Amino acid sequence: MPEYPLTSKNSPPILVRIESNTLSNKPFYQQILVKAAMRKQHPQTNTGEPDRVREQQSLDYGYAPRTDALFRDPAFMENREVPVHRWVPWIAGFSARFVEDCFRSFLPANPPPRYRVLDPFAGVGTTLISALQAGHNAVGFEINPYAALACRAKIEAVSIDLQQLDQAIAEYDYASRNGSRTSVGAIPQGFASRIPFFSPQIEEQVHGFFNFLDRVAPQALVDIFKVAFGAVMVGFSNYTYEPSLSTRPGAGKPLIEQADVHGAVLAKLRKIRSDIAWLQSRRTSSDAPQGVVHLMSFMEAGRVLEPQCVDLAVTSPPYLNNYHYVRNTRPHLYWLGLMDSPNDLRSLEQNNIGKFWQTVRAQGRIDITFEDSALVEVLSAIRETRTDKGVYGGGGWANYAASYFNDSSRFLEVLSRCLKPGGAAVIVVGNSIIQGHEIKVDQVLGRIALQRGFTLERIEVLRTKRVGASITKSVVRRGETSQAHLYESAVVLRQAGTTR
Repeated sequence: MPEYPLTSKNSPPILVRIESNTLSNKPFYQQILVKAAMRKQHPQTNTGEPDRVREQQSLDYGYAPRTDALFRDPAFMENREVPVHRWVPWIAGFSARFVEDCFRSFLPANPPPRYRVLDPFAGVGTTLISALQAGHNAVGFEINPYAALACRAKIEAVSIDLQQLDQAIAEYDYASRNGSRTSVGAIPQGFASRIPFFSPQIEEQVHGFFNFLDRVAPQALVDIFKVAFGAVMVGFSNYTYEPSLSTRPGAGKPLIEQADVHGAVLAKLRKIRSDIAWLQSRRTSSDAPQGVVHLMSFMEAGRVLEPQCVDLAVTSPPYLNNYHYVRNTRPHLYWLGLMDSPNDLRSLEQNNIGKFWQTVRAQGRIDITFEDSALVEVLSAIRETRTDKGVYGGGGWANYAASYFNDSSRFLEVLSRCLKPGGAAVIVVGNSIIQGHEIKVDQVLGRIALQRGFTLERIEVLRTKRVGASITKSVVRRGETSQAHLYESAVVLRQAGTTR
C-alpha cells in the first residue's frame, strides 16, 4: 500500500497510507486540506516557506514591444485561440504567426511544387501544422510520447472521418449519462504521486472514460479522444502547473473533490471536432502535403531522413532553464498508456538536450567538446560558485550547462546534414542565469554553428523579459547577484551552397 508524505523539506513528514487503488480514504483528504490551509500563508511557494523559491519557474514573464517587421510576436499563448493549434496547452514554444513569418522570410518566393519543413523538437506540432496548412511537406521529431501523440493527431486530422467522429462523440455522451459514467479501475502501473492525482469521485469518472475508450475505433479516433482527455486532465486533478507540475495544496489551492470529467472531455472533443471540420473545409485538392512526426530523438534523424532533404527548419530546443518536460507530463504519459515504467522516464531524460541538472549534477566534471573560450570562462566561474554546496553548488550546474551545449553541438551537426545547400534554420532560444552568471545561449549557439559550417545570418531578439527570481535567487541556484534580464532570440542560420 502506498505512502504519501505531507511535508516540506524542513518539517517532519506525515505519512498517510492509502488502503486501496481507488483512493477512497476520506480522512486522507482532510489531512491534506489542513496542510493546504497552513500553506495559504505563502501561496507564492510550493512549501509554505517564504524564503524558498520554486526551483522551476516559467520564464515567460512578459515582453517588451518589438519594433522590427521581420517576426511578429512569437508568444505561444497566442495559439490558444487558433484552430487546431489550441488543442493542447503547452508550456513553451512559439506562435503559428511566427512560423508563418519564417516561411515568408526564408523560403524562396518562387516555390517548387512544395517545400519540406523540419522541426527537430516538434512539441505539439506548431511548425508542422503551420507547414501543412501553407502547402508544404512537414517532418518532425519528438521524444515525448504525449507531445508526439498530440502532434500526430493534428497531422491526421485532415483525414478524420467526421461521421465516425460524430458517432463516437454521441455514443460517449450517451454512455456518460446512462450507466457508464463511472467505473472501477486501478491506477496505471508504475505511476506514483505525492498525493492522489485524482480525488475518489473524479477517479471513478476517469475510469469510466477509459472503459468507454476501449470500445472506440479506429486508432485515429482513439488518438483524438486521448488528446482531448490529456488536454483537460490536470484541470480536474489535485495538481496544478505553477508552471511546473505541483500539488494544489502546495500551491495554496484547494483539492478538487468533485468535477464533471465527462463534461470537460466532451467540451474539448466538440471544439476539436469543430476545428477538424474547419481544417477539412480549407483543403483545396486531393494532392495534400505530407506530414509525419517521428517518436525518436533528432540525433538519430539519419535513420529516417535522407541527407540534404530539408528546405527550412523552424524549431525551439529546450531552454537552458532545467524545465523538466518529462516529469511535468508524467501523469499524461501513464494515464494515457504511453509508458508503464520509471525506466521509460529515465530514457527520455537521457535523450533530452542537456539531460537535466538532476541527471548530471553528481557526475565527474563535464567539459565542452568544442572550442569556445568565452563559454569556458563562464562555466569556470559557475563551477567556482558555492563550492561548499556539493552537487547543489556550481559544479553540478556547470555540468548541466556543459552537457546542454555538447548536445547542442551534436544537434547542429545533424541539422547540417539534413539541410539542402542554401537551406535555412530559425532556432528560438533564451538566455539563462545560472548561479548568478548569465549565459547568452543565442551567441554560444551562433558560435557553434559557425564551427559546423553554417553562415550566421542574424541573431534577432524577439522579446525581453523580467529577471526570473527562480533562476537568480533560489536556494539551489543562488550565486552572485545578477543584473541580467531574460530574453528570447531567433538564431538564423544558412547552410552553405545555393538554394536548389
